[in-house]
Amino acid sequence: MSQYYHSIRIDTEKCSGGMKCMRICPTQAIRVRGGKATIIENKCIDCGECIKVCNNKAIIPLTDPFGELGKFKHTVAIPSPALYAQFGREILPDRIIAGLKTLGFDDAIDLAPKCGEVSFAIQEYVREYKGPKPLISITCPTVVRLIQVKYPDLIDLIIPIDTPREIAAREIKKKRSKELGLKPKDIGTFYLTPCPAKMISIRQPAEKGKSNLDGAISIADIYGPLLTAMEGMEKGNYRQALENICILGIGWAMVGGISRTLRLKNSLAVSGLSEILDVFDDIERGKLRNIDFIEAYSCPQGCVGGSLTVENLYISYNKIVQLIETLQYEKIKACPDIREVRKLYKQNYFHIEGKFEPRPLIPLDKDLTKAIKKRKKKEAVYEPLPKIDCGACGSPTCLTFAEDVVTGEAHVSDCIFNFPNRFSTLAQEMLDLLEKFAFIDHTHNNPKKE
Repeated sequence: MSQYYHSIRIDTEKCSGGMKCMRICPTQAIRVRGGKATIIENKCIDCGECIKVCNNKAIIPLTDPFGELGKFKHTVAIPSPALYAQFGREILPDRIIAGLKTLGFDDAIDLAPKCGEVSFAIQEYVREYKGPKPLISITCPTVVRLIQVKYPDLIDLIIPIDTPREIAAREIKKKRSKELGLKPKDIGTFYLTPCPAKMISIRQPAEKGKSNLDGAISIADIYGPLLTAMEGMEKGNYRQALENICILGIGWAMVGGISRTLRLKNSLAVSGLSEILDVFDDIERGKLRNIDFIEAYSCPQGCVGGSLTVENLYISYNKIVQLIETLQYEKIKACPDIREVRKLYKQNYFHIEGKFEPRPLIPLDKDLTKAIKKRKKKEAVYEPLPKIDCGACGSPTCLTFAEDVVTGEAHVSDCIFNFPNRFSTLAQEMLDLLEKFAFIDHTHNNPKKE
């Protein structure tokens, strides 16, 4: 695939050319040229890290507005469990689901039970799997794309179990089309997302042709209207509301939630891209082969730390932990029957439709001979560079700068440490010009006599 859809864009009017976004990008997909940041599309994995650090709010997440609901005859909201952590502890999922139905959605479903089913499906897959390890969760689309772009050798370690949001959307379309006599295409399913990466998994799935979801709405966008809608509602029965919460599913909002609730003994939970890069580097070096399962989230602390959430991520994380502890203390187990899950698992109910493929970066040149020459030129440009990766040139590292020079995206003189050489060149050019003008002036004032 040569063209990639992205869930972020840069507003050049607001961009001041600050380099925080360039320095934080895990795949070196951002450059600063002419005082403005630009994105290299085939390198971007839509992690949203640049959104968090941009002081000018010049990097904008692209999600669906509420106006998209009008395109469908029946609409269903499917909120991420991270939404439940954005409000006070007394506001439980049942009240949030009821509030969503007052905002224009025809229906809203709690995703936690489906998360619980998928948790059991992951457990089954890990238990039966006999190949190389560690296996890696599919939960975070940014992690999947990071592997496709930067760690293609790890692709076969991604667990081929579909995400709860995709399975829920698929099933709700089937169910509502039968109940309402509508075509599946007339039923709009919208994910309420904590990060822009989920939009990518909808618009351009990594493993299949088309998503079961029709759009994604930012939690930050829906938070205010939803809070207002819930203020006028009567509080329900607290005990009854607790009994309807799936303890396995609610943990999907935070890092370690899957591993903790399933009690996977030989697992590793990691969040934050810098930590994930360290872990994946270790896997490529042959380490961590004794680990069965890795649960990875690009956002710190998991989905509760997404760039499109509103609550402090540590408060959100703490709310989910306390809710799980309350459910355990009350001995509430509103979760799917593992025997039923095993039946569905054997029918491939949970498995993804396609296969993950690498996303190869564009080579220096399609012609092998030319590519080799450019690689040598890149090495020649890189050798005299200071190798301190200061980023002042507009490239994130000296090595990427050398490549940008070879591809014509930068000039050697853009490196500030090459300024003395450039100044010397300019000085010599100036002397040459002065001598030229002096010669012309001399010739003009002393014409040859015939």
